[in-house]
Amino acid sequence: MSEPVMQLKNVKKTIGKKSIIKGLNFDIYGGEVFGFLGPNGAGKTTTIRMMVGLMKMTDGDVIIQGQSVQNDFKGAIRHVGGIVENPEMYPFMSGWKNLVHYARMMPGVTEERMKEVVKLVGLEKRMKEKVGKYSLGMRQRLGIAQALLHKPSVLILDEPTNGLDPSGIREIRAYIRRLAEEEGVAVIVSSHILSEMEMMCDRIGIIKNGELISIQTVHDALQETDEKEVSIEATPVDQTMVALQEMTGKEVNRKEELLTFTVEKEKIPSVVADLVQKGIQIYSVNVNRSTLEDKFLDLIGEGAIE
Repeated sequence: MSEPVMQLKNVKKTIGKKSIIKGLNFDIYGGEVFGFLGPNGAGKTTTIRMMVGLMKMTDGDVIIQGQSVQNDFKGAIRHVGGIVENPEMYPFMSGWKNLVHYARMMPGVTEERMKEVVKLVGLEKRMKEKVGKYSLGMRQRLGIAQALLHKPSVLILDEPTNGLDPSGIREIRAYIRRLAEEEGVAVIVSSHILSEMEMMCDRIGIIKNGELISIQTVHDALQETDEKEVSIEATPVDQTMVALQEMTGKEVNRKEELLTFTVEKEKIPSVVADLVQKGIQIYSVNVNRSTLEDKFLDLIGEGAIE
């Protein structure tokens, strides 16, 4: 694997006597979308604020492209673009004038680069309009364009789909994936919308009560176990239920006409064949796929927020 573009090394935050963040260690690589997950109050935003220097670390360090946030804040942070909470824009100015205004604050941003980021977020046709007329999704996209002006290696987005409608969410998700793949940017996304993270991210880090409890690729997180949960609709229901309990040796849950049970994957065909042999009428068989939500709740426990 290539060198990480960002490393968190034993990052801690203590407020008074309370330990908020308890020694976080992880690496982020170029071209990946890294999802930062956790229940509200777990420490996601505190960690992100420390990554971008909006909050001081009590201990530890963040290394960005080999430069230390603690020892060379300016040098490290020039590699970072970000939106923490909502992007702030001047509503009475056009999208383009907003970008010009931000570009002036950063050395070396050319008009060519400005046009490049506008194209990247798909706002070419709307840049002459006043930002006050923009939808929330368009403002988020302009915020991402602004964060990308100086060609950062790391883009940090805290709850980028907050308040967006389903089409706005899908749009932002597509741009985030494109940024990682086409620009090679490492994108760190914090969110609690699990279905979104599942579709958007390459790897997921789960934080609970200020501790990192798991880091895994989305693919690994969703790897199925040999045990499958199967739902079957069949009649007569009582006879089917008894037969399933005998075959699997496990409890069978009933909800009206639907029976749910767990069984090893390779046994599913023989279970169905045995039911047919017993004269049972089968209308549907569904193998329930586990989602990131299931895995997340397994890891953090339901009601895990302190």
